[in-house]
Amino acid sequence: MNSNIMTLFIFVPFLACALLALNLFFAPKNAYEAKASAYECGFLAIEGQTRSTFQIHFYIVAMLFLVFDLEILLLFPLAVTLYQVSTYGFVTGLIFFFVLTIGFVLEIGSGAISLTNTHE
Repeated sequence: MNSNIMTLFIFVPFLACALLALNLFFAPKNAYEAKASAYECGFLAIEGQTRSTFQIHFYIVAMLFLVFDLEILLLFPLAVTLYQVSTYGFVTGLIFFFVLTIGFVLEIGSGAISLTNTHE
């Protein structure tokens, strides 16, 4: 095995543990009740701050965007190498795209993606 890779396998866990230990020792520990509460999940916002409560609908839309963004990322290599992958690769790509399209249709049908806020 390459010595550079072995160095990474040894150095990265050591560095991660060292940084976590530094965080435990030097991080300020002045938590209070309002700071520890999760206002995104329905609690009232902290008084005096300009932040408002966070609706979970936006989080769901963001996660669905990431899933379908990754779909495009996985289909790009197929499009680039379509002449080399022959019919088997093309059919496999079509099946992949078809399954993700079914998932997208089910998400729209369940109301996870909607322009109006119906999740309250």
